[in-house]
Amino acid sequence: MQNLPGPLREAVEQLSSLPGIGPKSALRIALTLLKMPRERAAGVGQSIIELRERLCLCDDCACLAESSPCAICGDSTRDAGQLCLVPEWDALLAMEEMGVFRGRYLVLGGLLSPLDGIDPGQLEIERLRRRLDGGEVSELILALGATLDAEATASYVKNLVESEYPDVAVTRLAQGIPIGAEVKFMDKETLKQSLVYRQKV
Repeated sequence: MQNLPGPLREAVEQLSSLPGIGPKSALRIALTLLKMPRERAAGVGQSIIELRERLCLCDDCACLAESSPCAICGDSTRDAGQLCLVPEWDALLAMEEMGVFRGRYLVLGGLLSPLDGIDPGQLEIERLRRRLDGGEVSELILALGATLDAEATASYVKNLVESEYPDVAVTRLAQGIPIGAEVKFMDKETLKQSLVYRQKV
């Protein structure tokens, strides 16, 4: 990459610093931008600038929005008694795409990860406390995933809520065998979760 002209090398270095983009992909993106008509390339650049300038975090749920409160938090038809805790904004989007959940959300901003140096102080725990202090929430739904970090985070939040907000029920998304799968092909942990969180039929 050292043989590239300076401006192209700079663009490649900036692009390859993004998650999931290696030097070769960054070079392809940079060359694609270079081949675009000037107006279109300028539009891409402007949209990136506006991404930073026009978006903010919602004061209530910490999701990305154009204004605070966001459209979900500002929707009076949603159930303020149900609060769904998600690790990142993309998880909120996935939940919303189902069109089933009609409660509110809180974006935690990640998961506890001692190995990566992420502790409760780096997550939106205080924002969660403020929401629970309001007295509207009767159920906290943990939609954090099934990784080790997600389990550690769920355990931390569950203990916090049980000790400080005993009137708030803590639930989690069901875990186990996906639709269309056979028991004999499941790994031990998935089978274990399926048995532990079995449902009445």
